Amino acid sequence: MANSNALETTTVEESRSFFGLPWPDLNDGLYYSDAVSSSDSELTLIEFYSGKYKNSAPLQGWLQRIHNGQFLQITIDGVVVKEHNTVLRVGSELVYYRLPWNEPNAPYMLQVLYEDDDLIALNKPSGLQVLPGGLFQQRTVLTQLQWWAKNQTSSLLSQELHPVPVHRLGRGTSGILLCAKSKFAKTHLAAYFADGTSRVGDIGDTTTKLVKGRKISKIYRALVDGILKEDKVIINQPIGTVRYPGVAKGLYVALPSGKPALSKVETLERDVQGNRTLVQVEIESGRPHQIRIHLSFIGHPLLGDPLYVVGGQPKCAESESVDESFAQDGGYQRPTKPVPGDCGYHLHAHQLFLLHPTTNEVIKITAALPPILQTRTETEILMEVNGAEQQN
Repeated sequence: MANSNALETTTVEESRSFFGLPWPDLNDGLYYSDAVSSSDSELTLIEFYSGKYKNSAPLQGWLQRIHNGQFLQITIDGVVVKEHNTVLRVGSELVYYRLPWNEPNAPYMLQVLYEDDDLIALNKPSGLQVLPGGLFQQRTVLTQLQWWAKNQTSSLLSQELHPVPVHRLGRGTSGILLCAKSKFAKTHLAAYFADGTSRVGDIGDTTTKLVKGRKISKIYRALVDGILKEDKVIINQPIGTVRYPGVAKGLYVALPSGKPALSKVETLERDVQGNRTLVQVEIESGRPHQIRIHLSFIGHPLLGDPLYVVGGQPKCAESESVDESFAQDGGYQRPTKPVPGDCGYHLHAHQLFLLHPTTNEVIKITAALPPILQTRTETEILMEVNGAEQQN
């Protein structure tokens, strides 16, 4: 066990353990329960739902949902209602149920990189969302974790096991996702990430920083557009939100009035012929889409990024207009403009250094690099190793 003054690091060997169940054709649908408050009383049914859940469907879509029991059932005090002008009363119980639907395709297999009684670190594939949101309500890492916990050999263990991710990776981002298996770990790991973001600007050796106070550090690989001339770059551009169609809470962009964010970028390999650069990025804060925003801010957006362009701004200009057309179930159509969950870029959470919340030991976890994010030397070494294994 390492104490707080030691620089001892345990390197975790990559596991060959995988788990994951194929997605069913339809998800389980969605339930939303509400109690009518005094401020909502006297509202009609359509006023209540189109106001509170305006990001779920446009007004006309909600009218269709209320009138069409195929996709929505609304009960007031246990009685199914289909009249949109029904007036609500204080204390009435509302239940909005959206019937199951087919979610977009997503991978489902997860590799276990590290596991103990407190933690499980996974290698998340690109294309898989971490937590429910938007079109993806079931096809998420969280769902696979819940299914995995239920299938543990000990029924007693499965009752006590409630693993949850303690941070997020973009849907198009692959690599290390840290999850907590206990309430103790969840509380401490969440505090680690929050504390790390509050210490923006503490620059130094990764292991030394863990000892000095920062308890977690993440290193990514990324492939960017253009030739990055500098060998090392520190980016401290603040990140904030702006209105953007299809993103209910606003889109994160480079914004002078935003919150502090710091990324350290190191050039690994320049491909002049392909006009692209392979970089390593260590983030000193955890703002949403930070790496994508920061690299695009300095003029080198991730290769294939459908959303962010030079300057850390979206490819499409901000728009006040909202598409009022709706899908078959009454919800919004998929946004016509790029949104943060769109894939196509190359970003991988490669290494994670963690001061273990229970043992106080520094642990280094590594997720194997996709071939496109390997340097030529790394590719050659891997080919030699694989060749030797095949001969043996």
